[in-house]
Amino acid sequence: MPSNRLALFVVLSAFVSHAAASRDWGDVSSPTAATPEAIGETGAGCLAGGVRLPPEGEGYKVMHLERNRNYGHPDLIRSIIDLGHATAQGHWGELHVGDLSQPRGGPMRFGHRSHQTGIDADVWFALDPNLIRNADGLRSNIPAPSLLTPDQTRLNHMLWDIRHARVLETAARDPHVDRIFVNAHIKQELCRSVRGDRSWLRKIRPWHRHDDHFHMRLACPADSPDCVPQKPLEPGDGCDASLDWWLSLPAPPATARQPSRAGPLARPAPRLQGGIEWPVISQGLTDSTRLCRGFPRPGRRQTPDNRTCAHRDDRSFDDTSS
Repeated sequence: MPSNRLALFVVLSAFVSHAAASRDWGDVSSPTAATPEAIGETGAGCLAGGVRLPPEGEGYKVMHLERNRNYGHPDLIRSIIDLGHATAQGHWGELHVGDLSQPRGGPMRFGHRSHQTGIDADVWFALDPNLIRNADGLRSNIPAPSLLTPDQTRLNHMLWDIRHARVLETAARDPHVDRIFVNAHIKQELCRSVRGDRSWLRKIRPWHRHDDHFHMRLACPADSPDCVPQKPLEPGDGCDASLDWWLSLPAPPATARQPSRAGPLARPAPRLQGGIEWPVISQGLTDSTRLCRGFPRPGRRQTPDNRTCAHRDDRSFDDTSS
């Protein structure tokens, strides 16, 4: 019995420590004044020199501004702006952009396991510019509508049209984009309907949920040597037995689809004295324990607004903002 109690204590301690770390990173209100760099893994990392995506621009608007999650690496910001421009020029409607990263990345209080390094972005499938007609000032009261039927078992062809395929193709052909996650039923429709050059379908990957938005993930930026790349995609267009497997999975229960502010987050993040730390495996380094860490500027009290993103090896990113 004592060993069981100890195991339970360890599990609970890790959960509480991670929740505390997520709150701290979520309280940071501004990015570091540093050279932009995506550090670590998308599910265990941070963002230096993050750039803020303006709340609106040509062909797009950012949703849920109260979350302060519209920051990313410059490559990501450019990709979204370019996609908005293409959407406007193609007369496809208007993009509604969901979460990118927090000002300095790191784990979030709710909603995502990834999005920690500034190279992930959610873009809603809803293209109607009138979607936000009744939105509040922060666009926080508008939900993202699903493209599936109410029972989540097939694509709703009353909602899906060629514009969605055009947006996905444009995003996938962006050389900075590594992969795009969508619901398996959406991937199935693309496999059925796309003609001609289908090479871009390789980047469209089926994943759980993702019926109301697509998740765009960039490749590691050239200026980010400590960004950990994902495993390369398999060859082919993905319209094969792997897609059949995704389609064979049962639809998630409706209650599980509701966003939770206390839901599962990224891997446990132990809180250590002087800041927040958790291991990030850095490819090509002999020391694989370099860390993303929050710590105060010299001579200043530790507060969320003066945290920065740095490595354990003392190569710091100074926060020179006021």
